[in-house]
Amino acid sequence: MDPPPVESAPRLDAAYLNNPAPAYPRAARRQHQQGQVMLRVKVEPDGHPAVVEVARSSGHRALDRAARAAVERWQFVAARRGEAAVAAWVMVPVRFALNP
Repeated sequence: MDPPPVESAPRLDAAYLNNPAPAYPRAARRQHQQGQVMLRVKVEPDGHPAVVEVARSSGHRALDRAARAAVERWQFVAARRGEAAVAAWVMVPVRFALNP
């Protein structure tokens, strides 16, 4: 008799690959807006983001929208459970900073 299969939690070491940084909105740059947006992203087994939500705002709507729009086009390395790719939620920080 074979032992029961062992369930393991998915590995959530999502890689961002070489995805382009979000464009800094011109109006936000002119107004010297900066901050970090924390996005909650559901990554599908094929590596595409299925859902992108703002988990924590930068405090500036334009920066939040730019971060979300960029990450919606990103490609990820999916989480894995054993050898199988699985859908999983990951947190993605996106920072907007102006150079002095």
